[in-house]
Amino acid sequence: MLTQRQLFLQHNAQTTLDPLLLEFVKASGMYLYDTTGKRHMDLIAGIGVSNVGHCHPAVVGAVKAQAEQYMHIMVYGEFVQSPQVDFAKALADILPPNLNCTYFVNSGAEAAEGAMKLAKRYTQRTEIISCHHSYHGSTQGALSLMGNEDFKQAYRPLLPDISFIQYNVEEDLSRITERTAAVFVETIQGEAGIRVADKDYFNALRSRCTATGTLLVLDEIQCGFGRTGKMFGFEHFDIVPDILLLAKGIGGGMPIGAFISSTEIMASLTTNPILGHISTFGGHPVSCAAGLATLQTILREDLVSGVQEKGDLFKQLLVHPSILEVRGKGLMIAVEFENFEFNKKVIDACIADGVISDWFLHCSNSMRIAPPLIINKDEIETACNIILKHVQAFSN
Repeated sequence: MLTQRQLFLQHNAQTTLDPLLLEFVKASGMYLYDTTGKRHMDLIAGIGVSNVGHCHPAVVGAVKAQAEQYMHIMVYGEFVQSPQVDFAKALADILPPNLNCTYFVNSGAEAAEGAMKLAKRYTQRTEIISCHHSYHGSTQGALSLMGNEDFKQAYRPLLPDISFIQYNVEEDLSRITERTAAVFVETIQGEAGIRVADKDYFNALRSRCTATGTLLVLDEIQCGFGRTGKMFGFEHFDIVPDILLLAKGIGGGMPIGAFISSTEIMASLTTNPILGHISTFGGHPVSCAAGLATLQTILREDLVSGVQEKGDLFKQLLVHPSILEVRGKGLMIAVEFENFEFNKKVIDACIADGVISDWFLHCSNSMRIAPPLIINKDEIETACNIILKHVQAFSN
C-alpha cells in the first residue's frame, strides 16, 4: 500500500521539486505533532495565520456550532447571514469610522483583486501603483502588483497600467498623480524580508494620495490582527487607509479574507454594473464564525499587549557574528544571514530539531519568525537556543 507521502507526490499538485514532506496529524497551541508523535514548535504560524494558536478552543467551538446550524446557503451579499453581519460589525467597532464596510472573500489574493476592482470603479481611473519587492498574492491581478519580476515573468502578459515605486522612498511619491486610481502598499513589507517604513514616509504617502484623489490601499494580510504589537499595522504610523486588506490571521486557521472601506466607496460595486464583485464562498458562515471567535479571543486574552515585548526578546537573544541583522515589528521578524545557502542549512537543521521556520520569497537569505501570538518566554528562549546552536554549527 502506498504511503501518504507517496500519494501526496502522485496526486497533489506540487509547487517545488523539493517539498518538505513533513506529515502532521495534530496541531495545538504552539505545536504541530507528526506521525511519530514528535512535537514541533511552529515559529511561522502557518505563514502568519494561526495568531491565536492552532485549534484554539474558542475557534473550534465556533466552527462546530456554526457547522451544525448552516454552512453554505447563498453567494456573498444576497442573504442576511448572522456570522457575516456579526463579524463585519465587530471589525467596524475596532476600526476607524471610514473603514465601516467589509466585503468578505476567501483569501488575501482575492482581497487584493476585489480592492483593485473597487478602486478602478470608484475613481474611474486605470493606473495602479505598487511597490518594488511587494507581495499581494499569486492570482493574475495580484501577481501584476508583485514587485519581483522573477516570480511573474513566466505569466506575462499581466494587467496593464501598473507602475512601481520604491517602498519608504519619499521622492518616488511624486509619481502618484490624478490618473492614479490606487496605491497598494504593505504597511510592513512581508516577503521583502520584513521591511518597516518611516512614519514620515507614511504620512507623506497619505498626504499625496489625498491631494491627488488616489485611494490608499494598505495590505495588512500578514501584519494585521495583532502581529506587530498593535491590532493593525497602520496604527503605528497615525494614518488611515481608504481600503484595508485583511486575511491570514483573521480566521484563526479557517480560510477567509476581506477588503474593507467606507459604505460610500463600497457602494460603487452595486450599480453600472450590478454585482460589481461576486464570490460564491466569500464570507463563508463557518469561516466568519471562526473569524469573530478569533477577534474576540485576541481582545479577551489581551494577546496584543505582550507582542512587542516578545519580539524584543527574540532580538535580544538572537545575537551571533553570523547573524547580520534581526529586524521587524512585534512578532513579525526576519533574521538575516550572508546568503540563502547558510539560511537554508539553519532552517533545515532547526526543522529536524523540532523548530519550524522558513525563508522569504524576495529575501531568501533571511529566516522568518512569526509565531502564534500566544508564544511564551520559555518557548522563545528554547527556540532561540536551537536556532543559535545550528547557526554556530554551520559557522565553524
